[in-house]
Amino acid sequence: MERSTEARSSTRLAIWGLPLSLAVAMPAPAANLAELQDNGSIRVAVADERPYGYLDEDGEGRGAGPDVARHVLGELGIAEIEWVVTDFGELIPGLEEGRFDMAAAEMAIRPARCERVLFSAPNTSYGEGLLVRASNPLEIGGYADFAERDDLRIAVLEGATQVGMMATLGVPDDRVVRIAENAAAIDTLLGGQADAYAGTGLTVSQLDEQNPEVEVVQNFEDPVIDGEIVRSWGAFTFPPDAESLRDAFDEELLDYRNTQAWEDTLAGYGFTQDDILNAFRFDADWLCSRD
Repeated sequence: MERSTEARSSTRLAIWGLPLSLAVAMPAPAANLAELQDNGSIRVAVADERPYGYLDEDGEGRGAGPDVARHVLGELGIAEIEWVVTDFGELIPGLEEGRFDMAAAEMAIRPARCERVLFSAPNTSYGEGLLVRASNPLEIGGYADFAERDDLRIAVLEGATQVGMMATLGVPDDRVVRIAENAAAIDTLLGGQADAYAGTGLTVSQLDEQNPEVEVVQNFEDPVIDGEIVRSWGAFTFPPDAESLRDAFDEELLDYRNTQAWEDTLAGYGFTQDDILNAFRFDADWLCSRD
């Protein structure tokens, strides 16, 4: 991701005529692979989103992203991980600004994101879903309902791909409620701010288990955009100048994806066999270049 180094920050301050002594401390830039290996530690961000990446009660990273990252980084000789929790919408800016060295949040590979960050090979694949109030009183069936009905408001995670999906489907922006974290989805529904929450199928299933007053839409109609059923491919993300780290990580990840241990890890977090097989369908280059 495009982060500024301290040297660039100093240059800008000099150009603006400000004394360097007045400069506000900037986050440390992400280290390169050799530095991380020498230190034996790395800063890894998660967005506190089950089952993709979150911290357990002991402050350890868990989920499909952290568990796989822990193995891969260990193979690279980086055993110590400093876990950083941030809002999903802050993952890319955080990488750009050097607040952490990589993210293990299973962020979907999208062309616009590829312009700002480096993606690993896909680690997961997942479809979409909807969370509604129990018994689905408004009889919501899919994302298209929010474009076709003017009595519905949809909640989405700020910075998530569902924001763009709603815009593409023609949902008016004033009926899209943005929340900072998935944990706020249930209160947003029960408080009446929105009528449904759009997220990945795994995310809404996890939320469904937390409160009997909400449920996952049954017989969910997969969104179709530009003639294609929507599916996402999640991966690890790195700053734009971290090619050596990303490439080394990718080499180990591609090997690990061919093991039963990797498959068992994903299955343990609720990924179906179809999800697991779909992870092999495309590579990051193709996903970054698609229209």
